Amino acid sequence: MPWIWLIVAGLLEIAWAVGLKFTHGFTKLWPSVATVLLMLASFWCLAQAVKALPLGTSYAIWTGIGAVGTAIAGIVLFKEPATAARLACMMLIVAGIVGLKFTATAQ
Repeated sequence: MPWIWLIVAGLLEIAWAVGLKFTHGFTKLWPSVATVLLMLASFWCLAQAVKALPLGTSYAIWTGIGAVGTAIAGIVLFKEPATAARLACMMLIVAGIVGLKFTATAQ
């Protein structure tokens, strides 16, 4: 179950990071409210995961999911460039996430 919490936390991180784009610097009320709620939900899910998983592993995987997912969302939703270098760097992050997953032990 802690891995599920961690994955959900990462997905929620992607959602709130994308939400930031729609808040226009927190000047739009409802997108700002939604983004803050997504942030709180992401942190709560991360907190559930770290009850059973190592903190360093959990945090690195959470931020990795968020970083790669947000970069992909930027490419898909906002037409950001999908250069070979960007995609290669995202693959390196994914490799790190997979490596951390397989070397982590539940406490």
